[in-house]
Amino acid sequence: MRRKIDKNVEFDHFQKLSNEWWSPHGRFKVLHTITPLRIQYIKDNVCPVHKNKTHHNILLKGLEILDLGCGGGLICEPLTRLGAKVTGIDFVKNNIKTAKFHSKISNLNITYLNQDLSSIKLNRQFDIILMFEVIEHLNNWENIVKKIFKYLKPKGKIIFSTINRTFYSKIFAIFLAEEILKWIPKKTHNYSKLVKPRELVSFLEKNNMKVLDTTGLVFNPILNEWSLSKKMTKINYFCTAQKIN
Repeated sequence: MRRKIDKNVEFDHFQKLSNEWWSPHGRFKVLHTITPLRIQYIKDNVCPVHKNKTHHNILLKGLEILDLGCGGGLICEPLTRLGAKVTGIDFVKNNIKTAKFHSKISNLNITYLNQDLSSIKLNRQFDIILMFEVIEHLNNWENIVKKIFKYLKPKGKIIFSTINRTFYSKIFAIFLAEEILKWIPKKTHNYSKLVKPRELVSFLEKNNMKVLDTTGLVFNPILNEWSLSKKMTKINYFCTAQKIN
């Protein structure tokens, strides 16, 4: 019973926010702010030699990317512009409607599907799977991610971004971000569902995955800017792993 209630609460929360995805000064302002860093992290870990390439507009050409929990498509669109073939999936139907509409007016060819990750059904595998700000909203995230691995090609990579379960994240990522600074809507995160890096790494290594990188996402209040950090993972962090075979 608890699982059903929690799932409905998550759904209702994001359903109410579905029309605000593409407002750069709206409820998802912080996601618009960090999108360039998210894309940078993807490029650094998918194509480590990208800095030596001149044609950045086709950097990811030919790669099939699956964005799970895609919301309104904030990550799908820039990846498509980099040449990737992108599929976005979200369990909120209105999010998918928003994403489809925006990709149409942006003249971008992106496949969007309305599916629940706990019962996801696809007919192919992908080079890259993204799970950005997703696992901290799932009940039994390990079981769901295990099922998702089958949609990853041999040697394919999965990239997570999530929030560490620490005192710092409880204060800064939940209390300050939701209650004081209003960066994200209230009740977006439940502290008990946050995942520590060592928990995620251990899970990945036990499931035929090689962890390639763990990098923090850090906010500097003095400079009012975000940056990537190899040392600071106490609050937000990325993790990249590769399927061994």
